[in-house]
Amino acid sequence: QVQLVESGGGLVQAGGSLRLYCAASGRTFSTAGMGWFRQAPGKEREFVAALNWSGGSTYYANSVKGRFTISRDNAKNTVYLQMNSLKPEDTAVYYCAARTPGWVVTGKADEYDYWGQGTQVTVSS
Repeated sequence: QVQLVESGGGLVQAGGSLRLYCAASGRTFSTAGMGWFRQAPGKEREFVAALNWSGGSTYYANSVKGRFTISRDNAKNTVYLQMNSLKPEDTAVYYCAARTPGWVVTGKADEYDYWGQGTQVTVSS
């Protein structure tokens, strides 16, 4: 079992930065693959970024590549999403997700076993 709690969301102007945090509990975190997804009002949930158990492999949606960085600290049971050059279209609820085991990185939501409650990110123009 892995429990996930996101934080770090908020309101930021376009061009600004935010760092999201995903605190995980559970013995299997160190072998879990982790991902960030987002859902804007009236839209489907979409993949943002993912990394494998070690953080050695990462994968990004084209819409965020070069602007967002996913990373993890297994000693702190935490996954991060650094978001730079934010745009109004990045406005959404951001969800952290985990899959066990996490040897391979994937952006497919149905391959994730555990989900957090989400944190709101709002980017004003």
